[in-house]
Amino acid sequence: MSERHLLVVDDDDRIRELLAEYLARAGFRVTTAPDAARAARLMEGFDFDLMVLDVMMPGEDGFSFTKRLRARSGDHTPVLILTARGHSDDRIEGLSLGADDYLAKPFEPQELLLRIEAILRRAGPREAPPTVLSLGACEFDSERGELIRDGDLIRLTEAEVELLRRLAKAANTPVDRLELARGTSDATGRAVDVQVTRLRRKIEDDPKNPRYLQTVRGVGYRLAPD
Repeated sequence: MSERHLLVVDDDDRIRELLAEYLARAGFRVTTAPDAARAARLMEGFDFDLMVLDVMMPGEDGFSFTKRLRARSGDHTPVLILTARGHSDDRIEGLSLGADDYLAKPFEPQELLLRIEAILRRAGPREAPPTVLSLGACEFDSERGELIRDGDLIRLTEAEVELLRRLAKAANTPVDRLELARGTSDATGRAVDVQVTRLRRKIEDDPKNPRYLQTVRGVGYRLAPD
């Protein structure tokens, strides 16, 4: 099964980052947002498998955002609501607005993980991306970690292989550069920028005007295979 992409929306920086790290270690691809406005912008460019949404946030709250999301035609992104309010009326309101599940704070991370997995099982399997991607004169085999250009094996560093694999899992979808840097020794994303520049020299016919390894302004990078 291909990597599932979660959106975590919470105005508490500490909770947001702790959840992102925990869920990433559990094998998920995780993007975060501090409020509903940022989450809505992210959903315009990303196809998320599930959203973990806090209720009490500045600006638009989680209940209102869930209602607005469910009113959008064709959007069926599962929503798991988090809130410090554990009253039954709040649970009923969240579920009646279209949330798929509801978890009161404080909670055990393991319970959150189990609830996420249960929702995703109900949603059904996600189609796995192809393991070999065509990039013009190149082919990238994500299982083998090999880049072939015109029949010749192109040498890649371990960091370049890992970067291409992460982009290949989200082919045609923008990936935040800080997400790409997560788990590396450089959390600023500068090392990712250097790796992208080097990869473009190996993949692109015109590295200064990339066709396959694209920059998504304000977000990060996208791999756009043929």
